[in-house]
Amino acid sequence: MGNEVNFEELEKKIGYSFKDKELLKEALTHKSCKGKYNNERLEFLGDAVLDLIVGEFLYKKFPKLPEGDLSKLRASLVNEEGFEKLAKLIDLGKFVQISQAEENNNGRKKASILANTFEAIIGAIYLEVGLQKPRQIATKLIDKAYPKIDLDSIFQDYKTILQEITQARFGKIPEYRVIKSTGPDHNKEFTVEVKVDDKILGIAVGKSKKQAEKKVAQIAIGILK
Repeated sequence: MGNEVNFEELEKKIGYSFKDKELLKEALTHKSCKGKYNNERLEFLGDAVLDLIVGEFLYKKFPKLPEGDLSKLRASLVNEEGFEKLAKLIDLGKFVQISQAEENNNGRKKASILANTFEAIIGAIYLEVGLQKPRQIATKLIDKAYPKIDLDSIFQDYKTILQEITQARFGKIPEYRVIKSTGPDHNKEFTVEVKVDDKILGIAVGKSKKQAEKKVAQIAIGILK
């Protein structure tokens, strides 16, 4: 298994001291360790807790923003990339417990391992003391990671976010297909559809295939959310 955890150092970085050190150890243990426990159940719980915390954070921060825009902002924060960013702020990779094989595979730097472990830590804190402390920790890290939060600066990669949603929900990645292109070469317009499991989630038009794919991914996220 990975390095011996310096609980005190990690707790200082998080800003919370665990009553039950075994719970913290469980939250840090990746499934590759094949021990008596791993952090998958805590990750499941932490994901739900963070969804609520980020939703509440955005609701209060943007009192006039409509539901659709709040959903887009939350989708841009509550995902693997977003949680990896927060995990790095507390050097979580240093403390994760992984197998030697994962260690050799650069597991401490893997976005999925960092994000999942961060969720598990939040889930573990929630189990010990309820919502207030996880809220305080997560919002402080979000403020640090995103000095500016608005739709233009934060919500960029719709395609990545859609892929994360469809993989989590259906175990499939979305398929994009150009169904029509019109106009002369210098001024073409592309119509693109996106499907998952043969179900069309949206159709959009753009000045390039890339632009149309981005637009249709945004539409699909709105439908799935």
